[in-house]
Amino acid sequence: MRDLPRELSLDELAELFEGETRLVQSLAATEDPLERADEVLATLSRQDKIEALNAHPAIGARGLSARSAAEQGDEADPVVLSELAYLNQVYEEKFGFRFVVFVAGRSKREILDVLRERLGRTEDEELDTGCRELVAIARDRWQSG
Repeated sequence: MRDLPRELSLDELAELFEGETRLVQSLAATEDPLERADEVLATLSRQDKIEALNAHPAIGARGLSARSAAEQGDEADPVVLSELAYLNQVYEEKFGFRFVVFVAGRSKREILDVLRERLGRTEDEELDTGCRELVAIARDRWQSG
């Protein structure tokens, strides 16, 4: 497990966060970017936070980056995948941004339970939760190398 770095390039951060967004640009200009990511997020506009969430692939989506595919696993139960696709759509329609969760070895079936629970929250709660999850994913990606 690697320690969190004091500096990361724009390209390195874009890989960890699945794209070059305002969040990634701000982090690239910050010392200890992964350590201070929560601070940086607090300075971003709502739209910039949404941009960062929407850069991340949907759980169960096809055509994922190699890293996302490995994190999400290869569970292919068509019922689970269908329900994930449906609830992802419901989530995005309700909140206006992508559902992001730190998978942390959980199965897609377990993620369905998380998604159902989070659908009951407010938009502000979900924006904050999604951003925290996004940072947790990036930190884990860095530390697992």
